[in-house]
Amino acid sequence: MKKYAYIGFLGFVAVITTEFGVIGILPQIAEHYKISIDKAGYLLSAFALIIALTGPFMTLLTAGFDRKKIMLISVFLFLVTGMISSFSPPFWILILVRILPAFLQPVYIATALSVAVSKAAPEKKNELMSIVFSGVTVAMVTTVPFATWISSVYSWEYSFIIQTIVSLIALLAIYFMLPSMPVKERKSSGSQLKILSQPTFILSTATNFFMITAWFSTYSYFADYLNKAKGMNETMISYMLFVFGIIGVLSTWIAGKMLNKNVTKTTAFFLSGTVLIPVLLHISNGNILSTIIVIGIWGFMYSPSFLNASTYMISSVPDSLEFANSLATSFGNLGVTLGTTIGGWIIVTKGVEYTPWIGFVFGLLAFLMMIFRSILEKKENTAMVCKE
Repeated sequence: MKKYAYIGFLGFVAVITTEFGVIGILPQIAEHYKISIDKAGYLLSAFALIIALTGPFMTLLTAGFDRKKIMLISVFLFLVTGMISSFSPPFWILILVRILPAFLQPVYIATALSVAVSKAAPEKKNELMSIVFSGVTVAMVTTVPFATWISSVYSWEYSFIIQTIVSLIALLAIYFMLPSMPVKERKSSGSQLKILSQPTFILSTATNFFMITAWFSTYSYFADYLNKAKGMNETMISYMLFVFGIIGVLSTWIAGKMLNKNVTKTTAFFLSGTVLIPVLLHISNGNILSTIIVIGIWGFMYSPSFLNASTYMISSVPDSLEFANSLATSFGNLGVTLGTTIGGWIIVTKGVEYTPWIGFVFGLLAFLMMIFRSILEKKENTAMVCKE
């Protein structure tokens, strides 16, 4: 049912606005708290690290709970985070309230995806998943750039007020529009943990990890990069986030259609952006028009990354959607943590203009994992044919 997919989408907008809404205001937060940009980046990397470390366990722990209640509790925590953060508390409290909802973020995503495809025909599942995941790109188009623009007009605290409002809308939508959805048949933890021993799933997980690390080594410092490497002011950066996101909505829709036809080729196509974008950013140099064009291409190639990564992982274990997706979310966020950490270190030691080349290296590693999985699958298929 598309209705369930769109409800999940609304919650996803709230979740992503909270997680990535700080990207456009990191320089302002660093200035307010008198800290370096890499320390301000902890607001993103700490959030992602909690998801990476606890996601699968929290998903297994909450597997038997009513799905509507899980989604409500998750989004409520994001609402509380935005509310407290808008009062500009001491930095340690700001990090603490950022961390709390991170425990339930992968649970929300896994549950929302499960709800979206619960009554769908197999050939429609990837398309419904793309509707839920389009919450990422819609947030990039609307709430994230709008929050960045609001912070440039007033102050960074207003960015968190926007996050609170978005979470409230999502909370009301889930409460009034989603029926109670108790879990009728709970899979045993043992049966789900078996996927961790499958080589193709392990290689798919590595692909996800390297892919997200590649993208976030630069994207985490999007505002700082465009400001220092390309000479853009805060208002211009908010426009660039809008361009980035509006193109991303289109690319996520296209990716959903492409995934229905071929998961591996679609993942490889969008992954190629991690190698292409650093080269194009270098060539564009200080030319504003060229940079805007490259940002558009960047948004197109980056935006379906979480959808592609999750679908690619699930394709190796199609019978374990929720647990596989929670692992995809965890390892994706581990990639966010590593990309943000390495990117921050490069900014401090070398300069922000070098961050895209980190993505180039990790993008190649992701491609290598895909090649290994392809070789392994061919061997397994050959072995099955020989047995027959």
